[in-house]
Amino acid sequence: MGTPLLPDIAGALMRQTVRDLNKAETDAPLPAMRFHDLRHIHATLLLKGGVPVHVVAARLGHADPAITLRVYAHVLRDQASEVAQTFAEQVRPVSTPVSKNAELEKRCDCR
Repeated sequence: MGTPLLPDIAGALMRQTVRDLNKAETDAPLPAMRFHDLRHIHATLLLKGGVPVHVVAARLGHADPAITLRVYAHVLRDQASEVAQTFAEQVRPVSTPVSKNAELEKRCDCR
C-alpha cells in the first residue's frame, strides 16, 4: 500500500491467515500463533538444519551470537545426541581388507 502499517495489522493478518488455513485443513490444524513466532520458527529451522549460530545471529539482527545462543539453547541441546552420533560414526574404525592392514603394518612397524 506504500504507507506504514499500524502495529496491530501484522498480528491481525497472521490470526486471519491461521484461521483461513485451519478452515481448509481439518486433519492437522495450526496452533494459534503470533506474527513474531515466524521469526522463532525461522531461526529454529536454520539451527536444526546445521546453519552456524553466527550466521543465524546475523540473519536475525543480533549484535552478538551469544544472544542467539541464549534464546535458542534448547534447539542446540536437542542436537547434542545427533552430534554425538555423528562423532561416533567419524571415529569408528573403517574395516579394510586384511592384505591392506598387513601392508600398512609392514610400512609403519606399528605393532
